[in-house]
Order: sequence, then structure tokens, then C-alpha cells
Amino acid sequence: MAKYLAQIIVMGVQVVGRAFARALRQEFAASQAAADARGRAGHQSAAASNLSGLSLQEAQQILNVSKLSPEEVQKNYEHLFKVNDKSVGGSFYLQSKVVRAKERLDEELRIQAQEDREKGQTPKT
Repeated sequence: MAKYLAQIIVMGVQVVGRAFARALRQEFAASQAAADARGRAGHQSAAASNLSGLSLQEAQQILNVSKLSPEEVQKNYEHLFKVNDKSVGGSFYLQSKVVRAKERLDEELRIQAQEDREKGQTPKT
């Protein structure tokens, strides 16, 4: 009887060990894919995300902006800032999120403009 109990325990440990190893490999692959995606976005953009605490996608969602255009960002910012003003019953927390999102998008627009200028200044050979 003890022999069968020992075999059941060993098989259970093997099953759990394999499942754990498979989950670890999947997590490692997902981590690599996320790192590659961040790498494509550029080092400056990643640094801006770290400084502001918001990713570009989060900032776009907060301001409800699908593409980066300064006019649309400013228009949505002004509307959301006024709506969330504490004097009209809004939330200071949400208003601060709107401000941080605008700062993040402004930084991204600045980075894109800088990259465009650098591309324009590269000598043609």
C-alpha cells in the first residue's frame, strides 16, 4: 500500500513540475515579446513612459485620442480638464490624470518631431 501511495505522490509531483515549467516558459516568452514591442517604440518613448508613469496607450485612452495630433490632444484635454474641475463637482484625481496624460502625449509629440527633424537632416548618399 505504501508503494502505491509513493508512486501517486511521485506522479503528482511530476505533473505539477511539468505544469510549472510550461508556465515559466510561457511567461518568459511573453516577457520577451513585451520587451521587443517596447524596443520597437524607441528608447526615448520608453524613458518618457517611465518618467510620467503612463504608457502612450494609457495616455491616449485617458484623453480619448486615437492618433497623435496636437489639435485633437489639446481639444480633448481642455474639455476633460473643465469637466473634471473640482468647482463644478468634478474629481481632482481625474483632473490630475488628464494633466499627466496630456504631458505624456506632448512628450511623445516632441519625440516624434525630433525624430522627423533628425531624419530630414541625414545626408543623402
